[in-house]
Amino acid sequence: MSEGDEGRKFQFLRNGDAEPLDLDWNKGGESARQAISEAMSAKNIAFLLGAGCSSLMKGGKELGISTMAPLAKEFCGETLDARNAGFYAETPSMEGGEAVADDDVIEAEGRPPDPTADPLTEMFGDSVVAEDAGAGGVLEAQVLGEREREPAPWRLTKAELDYLDALGINLGKDYSRNLERLMEVLFAQRFVLRHSENTDLSPDRAVLDGIIKKVQDFLCIRVTNGSFAADGDTTVRDLYERFYKKLVLRDRSLPRPWVFTTNYDHFSELAMDRLGIPYANGFSGVVERRFNPASFRYALAEQLDVASRKWTAVDAFVYLCKLHGSVTWTEDDHGLFPIKEVWPPASANQMLIYPTPAKQNSSLGSPYADLFREFQSRIVREQSVLMTAGYAFGDEHLNNIIYQALTIPTFRLVIFAAPDMDGEIAKLRALRDPRIWIIGGDGPTEGTKAHYFDMIVEHFMPQRPSDRIDDAVRKVLSELAPKRDDEKKEDEA
Repeated sequence: MSEGDEGRKFQFLRNGDAEPLDLDWNKGGESARQAISEAMSAKNIAFLLGAGCSSLMKGGKELGISTMAPLAKEFCGETLDARNAGFYAETPSMEGGEAVADDDVIEAEGRPPDPTADPLTEMFGDSVVAEDAGAGGVLEAQVLGEREREPAPWRLTKAELDYLDALGINLGKDYSRNLERLMEVLFAQRFVLRHSENTDLSPDRAVLDGIIKKVQDFLCIRVTNGSFAADGDTTVRDLYERFYKKLVLRDRSLPRPWVFTTNYDHFSELAMDRLGIPYANGFSGVVERRFNPASFRYALAEQLDVASRKWTAVDAFVYLCKLHGSVTWTEDDHGLFPIKEVWPPASANQMLIYPTPAKQNSSLGSPYADLFREFQSRIVREQSVLMTAGYAFGDEHLNNIIYQALTIPTFRLVIFAAPDMDGEIAKLRALRDPRIWIIGGDGPTEGTKAHYFDMIVEHFMPQRPSDRIDDAVRKVLSELAPKRDDEKKEDEA
């Protein structure tokens, strides 16, 4: 840590204290790492990785995948900005003075709608629009700018926006901060329409399916095409590799670790594949990998003695459970569990991703029922430790399972998050339960946070033996190296 970073502190809440301890990174960092190392030596260890783990901002640029809040702002903002600029406004027509919507005018002329074309230019020509705008007429400069801008593929049509308005779904409120909540409402509405016998609602199904498709297409684009794909940036992938390197450092006599995640991306699979770490993710097969929940019961062992048939568990083995689905999962029509794992990812229409299957309805079906059952069965065992990272406790179903685990005296919950957060984390803190630890606050350098995934991996997870040797050598060299003149003056002062 550089001299300019001295004095930076992070917070560590434990022992049932009302207020967290402020620990200096130079001295308290190692003690916190030791505490986490001891916790990870528990009989049963599991991690719950949220969306924050795959998001990494460097120099104002997203190197990974944005969390749900920025994604919701981007998705909803495209339509909200267009509405504010008058993109959906009804414009004067030549049909008896009645107002006709933009799309209706174009369709009446037998032409496919052009989302990039200005509707008044289509109707009256460039000269009329220029004259009207110049005279301070019905159009303002921002309207023209919005209509000339190329619309994003996920911008809703007027019919789709009107349908949401009729349902009372306001994109400008909670949904613009939580895309999972929007998906939850849309899927619930589709469930109602699919089971309704009212034929008058048939047109609504097509409109709703169109909205859901745009959300899925948007998520597919953002999860599969970022700097890690377009620019070949490996920063996030490398971070996951370091995480799994440290995770598998467990005594072979202890059960293998479990990683549960609400993320749809494949950073975990890619990292373990590159490291050669075998893992079970609920799928079996080679050419066709199909969902088989029984594979979570499997263990990987190596034969020690052929003659006596002695076996021992392989040290580096991980169980990976993707609670909300994955971009690599697709629906199929074969077998008891008609779900396949496909790489590269299939189209967004076939992706099995449900942001919050937790609302007690869609989580009842496979594979989500099986995945949530695994989460519950693992963390409610004796001497279990659950560590959460990048997870803001926004999934009610997962939260209920965690609360159930807190009824077990030997369970411990370690939360990496800002201790002063509101919501569920504030409720957990108010319990003043000594089994609940919360770690967060400022990171060791400017612009970093202690509860961000990169800081967790680098500063709190147990060090590998080679890392400890490197740190020891670095410390000796720093102490033996001659001090600079400015450092000598500071010491004299």
